[in-house]
Amino acid sequence: MSTHRCWVYGDHVNTDVIFPGKYTYTLKTPEDIAAHALEDLDPLFAKGVQAGDVIVAGSNWGMGSSREQGVTSIKYCGVHIIVAASFSGLYFRNCINQGVLPIVCPGVNGVVQTGDVIEIDLEAATLVAGGQTFEFPQLSASVQAIMDAGGLLPMLQKRFANPTPTGS
Repeated sequence: MSTHRCWVYGDHVNTDVIFPGKYTYTLKTPEDIAAHALEDLDPLFAKGVQAGDVIVAGSNWGMGSSREQGVTSIKYCGVHIIVAASFSGLYFRNCINQGVLPIVCPGVNGVVQTGDVIEIDLEAATLVAGGQTFEFPQLSASVQAIMDAGGLLPMLQKRFANPTPTGS
């Protein structure tokens, strides 16, 4: 079980709000990208977020374009878990690819406020927030392997660096 401070947001937060599109081709370093995370929604986020914090959101988090900066900007801030009532399909997959754990857990955003602390037990697939216990779906074995490696690219790099012998 781990504890995390929350940053709470509502429904239908799109990728242009998570990371403004005007910076997509101008910012290159993780530090510069992180500095602009959620700036149009919450100007305090990039300055106040700490490694290990989580985002708790409503439904359809990450709707909009498929730009990876919508996930990497948050990851570069030190957030490695996003709890949402639901995610856009592309954003959910981008989270996994980037090694940011997307937890689908409806109702949590209704019982916490920014600054509250939640407890997450990944093995039991439970989350304690606002005095309530919520269950969420376990990750599939293939998604868990990607998350354990820190994302899709690190998993593939490791796999191809040490290929498994085939045939007899």
